[in-house]
Amino acid sequence: MPRRKPDPIARLTAPVRPALNRAAALAVVANLLWLVQAGAVAAAIGGALVPPALLSPAEGALVFLATGALRAGLGYVSGGIAFRASDRVIADLRARLLAREAGEGPATGVGIGGAGAVAALAGEKLDLLAPYLTRYAPARARVAVVPLVILAVAFSASWAVGLIFLISGPLIPVFMALVGMAAQDASERQMREVGTLNDLLADRLAALADFRLLGARPALIEGFAAQAEDLRARTMAVLRIAFLSSTVLELFAAIGVAMVAVFLGFSLLGAISFGTWGGPISPMAVIFLLMLAPEFYQPLRDLAAAWHDRAAAAAVAEELAAWEDAARAPGLGTGAAAAPLPGGFALTTRGVRLRRGETVIALPDITLGPGETLALTGPSGAGKTTALMALAGLLRPEAGEIRVNGQELDDSTADAWRAELGWMPQAPHFLDATLRDNVAMSAEGDVAAALEQAGVAHVVAALPEGVETRLGETGAGLSGGEARRVTLARALHARPRLLLADEPTADLDAETARIVTQALMARAKAGMALIVSTHDERLADLMDRAIKIGGAP
Repeated sequence: MPRRKPDPIARLTAPVRPALNRAAALAVVANLLWLVQAGAVAAAIGGALVPPALLSPAEGALVFLATGALRAGLGYVSGGIAFRASDRVIADLRARLLAREAGEGPATGVGIGGAGAVAALAGEKLDLLAPYLTRYAPARARVAVVPLVILAVAFSASWAVGLIFLISGPLIPVFMALVGMAAQDASERQMREVGTLNDLLADRLAALADFRLLGARPALIEGFAAQAEDLRARTMAVLRIAFLSSTVLELFAAIGVAMVAVFLGFSLLGAISFGTWGGPISPMAVIFLLMLAPEFYQPLRDLAAAWHDRAAAAAVAEELAAWEDAARAPGLGTGAAAAPLPGGFALTTRGVRLRRGETVIALPDITLGPGETLALTGPSGAGKTTALMALAGLLRPEAGEIRVNGQELDDSTADAWRAELGWMPQAPHFLDATLRDNVAMSAEGDVAAALEQAGVAHVVAALPEGVETRLGETGAGLSGGEARRVTLARALHARPRLLLADEPTADLDAETARIVTQALMARAKAGMALIVSTHDERLADLMDRAIKIGGAP
């Protein structure tokens, strides 16, 4: 017999399950108190119509109000417990997601999006768990108890009313299950589209300057419009299913209440003589059953109204489970601040094999000392960036050994090794802070000298507030080449013993590429080791040696 697949929502809510159970129990008790309220009203009014009265109108009103106050209090406490549990679950999941993204390599695999999809999951999507925990979960608990209790009470007073409940009640969950499959599928498609749109936005913002230079704004706007329209259509599909299911279920509930009312009315008038356990039905029983009828269907209606909350939560839980189970490129160390490794600089690799998805990359043996330069060449996608990440301790080799300053590069040495490195990424990234802060990165040093060495000092001087100009995350106010030189200044400011530069001259004009190359070679002559991944043959020719990345291991 195949094993049952674990419920991803249950796995997420396991830490707060006791709190949710308490909230559900209080919600059930609060709903069952309606039996007391209905009994008080029926006893007072029915007794006034056909004496003797079990309760006077004043006594009935007092019982009704006191029970109602207790019911409201239990509902308030139940809602508070559920909301606090919801906040805890969402906060814990968001913290876990952000901590893992910050401390580990990126998730890889089918259906795993990029940074935009992760941001959407951590931001807006996790909040969709709140309606499930605060609305659907308590409604499901009420459905499991309240209708059955009311059904038993109704059968004790009139088997006909009980039969009406027994026939009409199951129609609601049956129809809800049929609609629910379509609703969950539509919700999953909508969630995927939200992540895709966020990824698209992040990619387009990163290349916004290039789009402007190429005059591709109309195509960019058209692409966004198409994606947004697709998301709108998917969202409306979810809403259509939700509204349609609620309408049909309201119809079923209204028909059930109407059938009970018609039967009781004709029974009270004497037109119907069956349906009771003996003798005519009393006015008190009629009033009591009439008041119970809407409450019998109310938990089912609440569950139906919250069904799309479950569908949305299930889609989020599936996406989060896929993210948690996705393979990751494991890094080394913890990312904590550390002092550089002692001893003279030396980097050697022997038999290193790296895995990127299903591809294994063989890294040629490397030996590098102070002031030496090395170019990693090869076609796009061969693994040059992956090799740089491994040399920086950001990826754990599948096989082989990397030794730094005479020690093996592992979890105990990775943080200290990275303290000696400078990193120049291919795509510039900035903090939402001043240009000075983006270059210094809280480290002591001469920011002006670093900008001068990178050949960008005159550009910074022309900015509205110079080095105090605030940059956005995409380097607003800087061209692509200027942003690349600012990242070079950032790498040089730390005075690293080894600089790893990923395509430092890619997509640059000849003059800007010459400035970047001169800055790199000047620091190499001053004793800094340099490794570049590049397609630029002129830059590769300036290196002491070049090795090709790619090919079967």
